[in-house]
Parts: sequence; C-alpha cells; structure tokens
Amino acid sequence: MKEQTTPATIYDIAKLAGVNPSTVSRALTSPGRLNAKTEAKIRAAAKELNYRANPFARALPTGRTKMIGLMIADITNPMFSNAVRGAEAMAMKYGYTLVIAESQESTIIEASALEKIQAAVDGLIMVTTRLSDEQIREINSQKPIVLMNRVVKGVEDVVPQNAPGIEEAIKHLASQGHKHIGFLSGPSNSWMSNERWKLLMKSALSHKMTIVEIGPNSPSIEGGQEALDRVIASGITAVVAYNDLMAIGLMRSAQERGYTIPADLSIIGFDNIFGSDFTSPPLTTIQMPLNEVGARAVESLLKSLGEEIETGQYETLTTSLVTRESTEKAKG
Repeated sequence: MKEQTTPATIYDIAKLAGVNPSTVSRALTSPGRLNAKTEAKIRAAAKELNYRANPFARALPTGRTKMIGLMIADITNPMFSNAVRGAEAMAMKYGYTLVIAESQESTIIEASALEKIQAAVDGLIMVTTRLSDEQIREINSQKPIVLMNRVVKGVEDVVPQNAPGIEEAIKHLASQGHKHIGFLSGPSNSWMSNERWKLLMKSALSHKMTIVEIGPNSPSIEGGQEALDRVIASGITAVVAYNDLMAIGLMRSAQERGYTIPADLSIIGFDNIFGSDFTSPPLTTIQMPLNEVGARAVESLLKSLGEEIETGQYETLTTSLVTRESTEKAKG
C-alpha cells in the first residue's frame, strides 16, 4: 500500500473498510455499540492508516472534545487511585478520555489548573476540592461539574453515606471499653473532614463517650506524625483519623517514640487504601466504595452532557468498618 503523506481521516478509514464515515465515527467514539465484526474491521483499517483522533478538530462542529477533566487533591494519595480507576473505566465505556490535574492541596493551584483545562474538556469531576462553594458554582455555570466527596447546593455530587461506617467504628470502640476518643481531623476547608467530625461526635455522644477534635492537620503521613503530641496530651485511648495516611503516620510516630499500638492507643483510619493492611499492626479502617464513586461521578456528568447512559438498579453507596489489629480493649 502506498504510504500516506497526510494524516488519515475517518473518510480514509471508511473507504478502506467499505463502510460509511458515520459508522467509522460511532466505532471510534462509542466502542461496543456496533456489530463486533464491523467494529474490528474499522479498527484494523484505522491501525493500517495510522489514524490518530484529534479531539480539538472533532470539537469544531460538535462543541465537544470527548474529554473529561478530573481534578484530584494529591496524586500521591492511594485513596485517589481507586476513584480514578472507576472513573476511567466508565469514561472509556462511552468513548471519553480523562484529563487528570492535581491541586497539591492548594486552592490557588486548583483554581489555576481548572482555568487552564476548562476549555479543553466537556465537563469536570472534582474530587475532595478545597475551593469555596461560590467558586465551584461559578465554574459550574461555565462547564458542568460533578463533585466527589463534597456537597454544594445546586451542583451535582456523588457522596457515599459516611454514617454506617462511622457508627460501626464507634460501636466497635465502645465494645472494647473505650470511653474517651478523638478525631484526627483533616484540613480546615475540607467538607468531608467536617462531615465526618459531625457524624463521629453524634455517634460518640449516643454511646456515652467523650470525643475531642484534634486538628486541623495535613491529610498526609506527615500530618499524622506531627499530631502525636496533641493526641497524647488529649488523654484519649482511641483515635479515628480523617484518612488512612494520617492514621499510618500517627502509628509510625507513636511506635518510634516507644508506644505500643494498640495497647497504648487504638487507631482507626478512613478509606481502606491499598497498603493499609501492610502496616504493623494492620490498620483497622472505614472502607469507602471509591471505585464505584468514581464510576458514578462520570456517569452523572455524562448524563448532564446529554449522553444516553445505561441505567439500572444501583445499591446505595455506603461505608463499612474493616476490623484489623490496630484496635483492642482499653486499659483499665
């Protein structure tokens, strides 16, 4: 075959595959919606012609790039990997591509990154965003947004029910005789940290336990390590951390100072990230259905973009306690 000197188009693919250009477009943008044999023939022709899709060229007549912006707070936090994986799978199913940006827990960086990618994407998914409600509504007025783990009136969101897992955690600690517990909170501008604190306080009081908030803290291993002195000074026998990274940091720092976990302090994390069972002792944690949260966020965004989404009966997104060895009966 003669070598092609100009980039191949869907018309070139259609000619080689013996189908209509519109059929080529459907095969390349919405996989799985055509006869498998036809789709395979089209993809073989595209490969032979070394076809590369240009999302910006495609956007000229349609106004769509088939790309979704996914803003996350910290790319090094394993919590986000499951959410991204779920979002990626759902986006791919409908022919969309994720563009991932990171805020590094900075509202300034987040706002700047969003401004840069906004024109290139059809919509945005914001995971644990630190922006204000007003900023989020302003962006939503320009491009559709779906929030993960955050609630802002007038903006679509996907937030698992935190209460079931938190109630299980408090019952677990109460059954072990803990009466004085703490919450190692996250950033002061974290909606989720504030939500978890309110639910923990309500549940602890219902079980006749005292509870103190220790924070705010960086939602990182370092944040957990730096909180040790305040945890010890509080006189508590058990602590629930805002996330697993902080719980792991606290555990590591306590052990370096000669404390035994859980004999001296019971620790519970949040998220059940990959590696939370690698600690010594393995971390008790409240599990979040992060993969499903990511998938549903993309699904919700695509619906708002007018895509025909397969609908079905969904279970309620909820949390649950994963009991391991970082908690035990309180002394005394």
